[in-house]
Amino acid sequence: MKPLPTVTVTLDKIVGGGQALGTYIDGRKLFAWGGLPGETVMVQVTKKKSGLVEGVVSSVQTPSPQRILPRDPDSFLSTSPWQIMDFDAEQHYKSALIEEAFELHDIVLPQPIDVYTDGKQFEYRNKIEYSFWYDTDAEKLDLAFFRRGTHGKIAIEQTSLARPEITTASKEILRTLNEHHIEGRALKTLLIRSNREGSVAWQLYVKDENFPAETIARSVMLDSAVNGEIIFSHPKSPASVITKRLWSLTRDVLSDTILDIPFRYATEGFFQINLPVYEQALHDMKRWIEQDKPTLDLYSGVGTIGLTIGNDNTTLIEVNEHAVREMQQNIERLGKKATAILAASEQALDSITGDACVIVDPPRAGLHEEVIAALLAATPARIVYLSCNPVTQARDIMRLSEKYGIRAHQGYNFFPRTPHIEHLVILDLR
Repeated sequence: MKPLPTVTVTLDKIVGGGQALGTYIDGRKLFAWGGLPGETVMVQVTKKKSGLVEGVVSSVQTPSPQRILPRDPDSFLSTSPWQIMDFDAEQHYKSALIEEAFELHDIVLPQPIDVYTDGKQFEYRNKIEYSFWYDTDAEKLDLAFFRRGTHGKIAIEQTSLARPEITTASKEILRTLNEHHIEGRALKTLLIRSNREGSVAWQLYVKDENFPAETIARSVMLDSAVNGEIIFSHPKSPASVITKRLWSLTRDVLSDTILDIPFRYATEGFFQINLPVYEQALHDMKRWIEQDKPTLDLYSGVGTIGLTIGNDNTTLIEVNEHAVREMQQNIERLGKKATAILAASEQALDSITGDACVIVDPPRAGLHEEVIAALLAATPARIVYLSCNPVTQARDIMRLSEKYGIRAHQGYNFFPRTPHIEHLVILDLR
């Protein structure tokens, strides 16, 4: 196969996906990771399509004044490609991308766009999933991430996004695996979570049902661990899913407090990654929750929105059975008057009524078309829409604008040093 070329490009702008945009030599759009607007760079092309080209910056000829040295120089592109810009620039680009997403649908946001941050740029992630790299020459196992845009891996020591206790745990588990001469072909991934008190829970996913699970697990020396598990995940499954639990140190789970309300959650379950910023979003959302009306929380996860800011008449809809299991346990433990329903939101349309205050926090794909249709038919007075993708959020709000107007909005930097943006919009019936 002919190798893909390296080309010189001047970059123009940051686009919604997080790359910088330039023009390829034949006129096609070129999307490059690792570059900033105004820079002249060398780009190693990684993919060519009929209408565009993708690549990674290999060297910078004319640097932007916004450029800084990344804290993780070898691996930042895998986890946090915006480590190359100063934080003020990151905040600016996130505001600009929210504005651009809405302008694409001819929506002018009524207030200046502000992106909230608590200022913590690193060591904020309470969950990391590592892959593995085996050095056959040194006969040594390393933690790894996938190289962005490829199926290849890059060996790492740590990521500066992880909370310190996660880094400590990952190094101890890696030490144990090397001590027992475990090779990379036996392993899938290592998932580690931590709570705000510094306790951790970890899961090692392996490809061999005969893996020496008890020996390895008992050799891991981590006083901070509330649970550690070794899990067989069928090798034909590309994802790390639980086929069979081979060994558990305990069956305890992590817990965290959100707005003074305790939640418990499974290691493999869904839970928010950056709790301090998430709490600010909840504070902002709570102002708009009408306490004299039923609360409907769609796409509710383990219930961290509805169970913290909802009232005594709250219904929570979630499609993931593991999340609903945790949600039901949280409801019982908290003594909440709430109803958990296991269903996709588009399969629970009867729950959308005109007398409810509706909260939606959908996945990146946005609201299902049937949910939008049901909202337009039922016409609840207020919709509180938190989104992890302003592009699909703007599309949905354009459709809802037939009957709804934007009352307020606020951005959040849940994931510093990455292109990911959260955006809250309050919609009121016209």
